[in-house]
Amino acid sequence: MTTAKTSKSPKTAKTKRAKRGDNSSADRRESTAELRQQANLYRGIIGIVSVLSLIGLVMILSASSVTALYENGSTWYQVQRQFIWLLLGVAALFLVQRIDYHRLVNWIPWALVITGVLMVLVLMPVIGVNVNGASRWLGWGPLRVQPSELVKLVMILFVADVLTRRAKQLDNNRAVLWPILVVFLSFVALLMLQPNLGTTIILASIVLVMLFIGGIPGKPLGLLIVILVGAAGLAARFEPYRYRRLVAFIDPWADPLNTGFQTIQSQVSLASGGLLGTGLGAGRAKWGFLPEAHTDFIYAIIGEEAGLAGALIVIALVLSLGLLGVRTALRSSDRLGMLIATGVTTWILVQALINVGAVVGVLPITGVPLPFVSAGGSSLVVTMAAVGVLLNVARQAR
Repeated sequence: MTTAKTSKSPKTAKTKRAKRGDNSSADRRESTAELRQQANLYRGIIGIVSVLSLIGLVMILSASSVTALYENGSTWYQVQRQFIWLLLGVAALFLVQRIDYHRLVNWIPWALVITGVLMVLVLMPVIGVNVNGASRWLGWGPLRVQPSELVKLVMILFVADVLTRRAKQLDNNRAVLWPILVVFLSFVALLMLQPNLGTTIILASIVLVMLFIGGIPGKPLGLLIVILVGAAGLAARFEPYRYRRLVAFIDPWADPLNTGFQTIQSQVSLASGGLLGTGLGAGRAKWGFLPEAHTDFIYAIIGEEAGLAGALIVIALVLSLGLLGVRTALRSSDRLGMLIATGVTTWILVQALINVGAVVGVLPITGVPLPFVSAGGSSLVVTMAAVGVLLNVARQAR
C-alpha cells in the first residue's frame, strides 16, 4: 500500500506542476495580448491625432496667408499662433493621459463650479469679449479662451461618474436622470445666452449618446430627445439670425450676397478642387472670397487645394479615430472608462460631422471648428486634453 502510493505521487506532482505551468503560460500569453492591444490603441490614437494636427498647421498656413498678410503684416501670423496652441495642447494631452481617469472624477465638483463661473464671466460686458454679436471669449487682444469648450469635457466626466456610481438605479429618474439634466440644462442656458447653438448641439449629442449607452430606459430618453429637438427648432425659428441661417441652408441662392454667401463660396471651392486639387497654396477662395477660411471653413480649402482625394483622407482619418475610440470603449476595463471613451468619441465625431456638413451644404452653419484641423486655440487644447483622457482609458483597456 505504501509503495503504491509512493509510486503514484511523483506522477501526480508532475501533473500538477505541468498544469500550473500551462496556466502560467496561458496567463502570460493573455497578458502579452492585452498589452499588445493597449499599445495598438494608444499608438493608433496618437498617430491619427498627430497627422490631423499637422494637416491643420499646413492648411491654416495656406488658408490664412492672404488675410494674415493684409491684416497683420505676415503670412505666418495665424499658423504661428496655432503652433503655440498646438504645443500647449500636446502638453495637456501628455499630462492628462498620465492621470488615472478614476482620479479625475474626484475633481468633478470643483470642475463644475469653475466652469460655471467662467461661463458666467463670459456674459459680463466688461469681462467677456464680444465678437460679431457673440460673447463667448475671455481674455485680451489675441490671447483669448473660450470656456464653452471646457463644458464638453466636464460634462463627459460628470455624466460618466453619475451613470457609473448609480448603475443599479437607472430606472430611478430622480437618482440618475434628474441630476444630469439639471447640470446639462444649466450649461445649455449659459450657452444660449452667449449665444452658441453649435456647442449646445454637440453637448446635447454627447449627453444623449452617453445616456443611451449607459442604459437609461427608452421612454424617458425618447421623451428627452423630442423635447430637445423641439426646443432647438423653436430657438432657431424665433431668433432672427438663426432663422436666416436655416433658410440659407435650405436655399443659399435665395440670398447669394448675404446669408447664402458662405455656403455658395464653400461649394465653389470644393467644386474647383476636382479630384486632386489645385495644389497647396494655389487655391483662390482664401483671397477674400470665403470668410473664416482658416477656421470654420478650412475643410473647403482642403477640398480646393487637395481635391476630393485630400478631403476624403481627412474624413477617413476622423472616422479611423472614431473607430479606435469605439474599440477603446468596448475594451475598457470598467463601466466608467467605457462611458468616458464613449463621450469623447461622440464629441469628436459629431463635431466633425457638423463642420463638414456645413461646409458641403447639407447642414446649417453653426460656427463649429473641425477637430485638430481648424484654427482655434481653446478648441485644440481642450480637445487634446480629452484625447489624453481617452488615451488613459486605452492604457488600462483589456
